[in-house]
Amino acid sequence: MTLLTTVFAAIISTVLWYKRAPDNSMRLGTLSLIYWGASLMWLGDAIFEYAELQAEYFTPAAGDMLNDFYLGLSVVALGLIAWLVALLLQDPRRVLKTTLLKKT
Repeated sequence: MTLLTTVFAAIISTVLWYKRAPDNSMRLGTLSLIYWGASLMWLGDAIFEYAELQAEYFTPAAGDMLNDFYLGLSVVALGLIAWLVALLLQDPRRVLKTTLLKKT
């Protein structure tokens, strides 16, 4: 479930990046790369887990699937937080700079 969750997040972010490709102000390519990196990590984890469990890999318990889904959602949320921090540090639209330097 972690792999599926991050792959769906990667696909959605890639589609959004592609739709807004000429306008790179929101740095959606960075978000897309974060999710594709997480997807590759979970793919490696799935390969090694399959090598260990063989046929049992395809029949997980419901509790394990739910825990994996929550872990996948937390990875997606952490990716969003990392992207937002990077976006705020780069401040491509100069929103923070103008807001902080605005005279009251």
